[in-house]
Amino acid sequence: MWTVVVPLKPPQVGKSRLRPADGTAPRRLVAHESIVLAFARDTLAAVTRAPEVAVVLLVCDRATADAVLAGLDAGPAPIEVVLDDPPAGLNAAVLAGEAAARAARPGDGVAALSADLPCLTPAALSDALSQAAAHPRAFVPDRPGEGTTMLCAGPGESLRPQFGIGSAAAHAASGAVALDAAADLRIDVDTIEDLLAALALGVGAATARLDLVHLDGGT
Repeated sequence: MWTVVVPLKPPQVGKSRLRPADGTAPRRLVAHESIVLAFARDTLAAVTRAPEVAVVLLVCDRATADAVLAGLDAGPAPIEVVLDDPPAGLNAAVLAGEAAARAARPGDGVAALSADLPCLTPAALSDALSQAAAHPRAFVPDRPGEGTTMLCAGPGESLRPQFGIGSAAAHAASGAVALDAAADLRIDVDTIEDLLAALALGVGAATARLDLVHLDGGT
């Protein structure tokens, strides 16, 4: 079984590259915070329905947890909030979640997963976790192949996260195996181009309910 660690920034500061450069949104019909929360809800909805997932550890502050969980259509896997005051930085948050996971369920594998995967399906996650179980450490590269959407470590192994610019190459260089994952698990939404790719593939219910047609300020 797997414990999945999902670090989540407060919605008012997450996904900054989706904000208009000048701070205005003349054609935007959806509040930025609502978009960030929808991505997280769709991610968590899929994770909690993957049969390999025993528990989800959400690493964020209490206000963010309350906001995302309030509108979440969750599956059977429970979600626990690890810290009310998480450390700064994505890798530090992942390490805090990993420490909590190892302490509570030392026999589980641990997977650190991005919270901005609106296309994620339980089947795509299940397949990737099944692949990851064959390796001490493994990762899923993002759509361009430069970043990382998920990093996995088996029981007794350390994640050794290196999320950030060039993380796919960094994780590969550290010995983690790149997994052949479905597109559902590879589209993390950082830019308008990512969002358009996600919408073309198909997003979860929370994101689909938003009116994102004019988010790019164009069509």
